[in-house]
Amino acid sequence: MSTVDVNGITLGVESFGDDDAPLVLLAGGPTMLSWPDALCERLAAGGRRVVRYDLRDSGESTTADPEAPAYTLRDLAADADALADALGGAPAHLAGTGVGGMVAQVAVLDHPGAFGALTLAGTRAVAPGPSDDDLPDHDQAAMSRLFARALPDWSDREAVAEFAAAGARILGDDPAAAHATAARIWNRTPGTAPPVQLANQLGLVFSRLDCGPRWRERLPGIGVPTLVVHGRRNRFFPVGNGEAIARAIPGARLLVLEEAATAIPDAAAGEVAEAMLALG
Repeated sequence: MSTVDVNGITLGVESFGDDDAPLVLLAGGPTMLSWPDALCERLAAGGRRVVRYDLRDSGESTTADPEAPAYTLRDLAADADALADALGGAPAHLAGTGVGGMVAQVAVLDHPGAFGALTLAGTRAVAPGPSDDDLPDHDQAAMSRLFARALPDWSDREAVAEFAAAGARILGDDPAAAHATAARIWNRTPGTAPPVQLANQLGLVFSRLDCGPRWRERLPGIGVPTLVVHGRRNRFFPVGNGEAIARAIPGARLLVLEEAATAIPDAAAGEVAEAMLALG
């Protein structure tokens, strides 16, 4: 792992594969560890240079004040553009998962020349907050259980990992994988202050971002090969959100992972990698 300075801030990055191979840039959701190792390794084995990175206020990237972020969603999109340029890989294949998928959509719309392919995993086409009437919102029963839990002691690594595992059970993800990932995220989080931990573990900084203007209506203008990956069992962003994105982007392929929820499980890494590599 290393860092790259762009746009006056530092982004944490990790690379897989040959530096001279075509670039696949994976925007974190919000940390780079939201992209599983198994998928990164499969993509690299398929002849790609894979770089996953932390969004601002997560991992090794610049952390300022997650309770009052002085940047917008469009700034995060500009970071993706600048990082692709700094890595010398434009036009890159850009991929985003969860909130990183929102970043990726706006990045391709605002900086079309920087990206030659797009993958969107487990995301939606509207900002955090109330959803559009025609899009399925969060599963309310699951959300009630998820947010009724007492927060852990953020200075206790094991307590944080157990908290993540319990959340995964509610969301339908693998608790053991969530436990391991949360522990790794904790190791890379710059401090145990609750706002910083919440930004890294739950991406709550996004609830405070300026995510305007709307971009959903612009999706038909995306002109690069696009893959939309979504878990059938996703309770946070139900699958109808992925289906709506795939309908809106011309020629987009929808890959529904029947046994997946919010996270891409290792068992699906080969299938997802194959679909991503097929974009070119």
